[in-house]
Amino acid sequence: MKIRTGGPEDAAAIIDLLDSAIAWLAARGRTGQWGDRPWSARPAAVQRIHDYARDHLVRIAEDAEGRTVGACVLAEVPPGYATPVTEPELYVRNLVTDRARSGSGIGAALIADALAEARRRGVRLLRVDCYAGDDRRLVGQYRALGFTETEAFEVEQPAGPWPGQILEIRL
Repeated sequence: MKIRTGGPEDAAAIIDLLDSAIAWLAARGRTGQWGDRPWSARPAAVQRIHDYARDHLVRIAEDAEGRTVGACVLAEVPPGYATPVTEPELYVRNLVTDRARSGSGIGAALIADALAEARRRGVRLLRVDCYAGDDRRLVGQYRALGFTETEAFEVEQPAGPWPGQILEIRL
């Protein structure tokens, strides 16, 4: 696997990964995170990925054949629902991997790459937020990658509140 810097030309591949992840989650009855509609069927969600690819650091994981198997979007500013901090940080705005390769270490490699980027910039804080509903399995996955839970939050959605968790790694 190779990790490279991406950009706007990678937005379609990231959206394909998100569509695949939603289908994978929905097939397992886990629709609380992103619902059951493809990412590509939601114009605002598609635009968000295009904006991320234009405005933030995108890191793309590729397999030996050059296929995109994961993506991580890093920003210097957290989303509006996250409590601001008084120090420089990198914030994982989006992390998605090819679910057909689940357990192969793609997500861990992208987080290791994010930590290396933080060190390169002299930043001592990496934060991420994730879906904290159902059995909090995703929160557990981030804890397994070395993150510590900091604060829970909710985002109001048409279907009801979306439970989230912010986690951090201090370098």
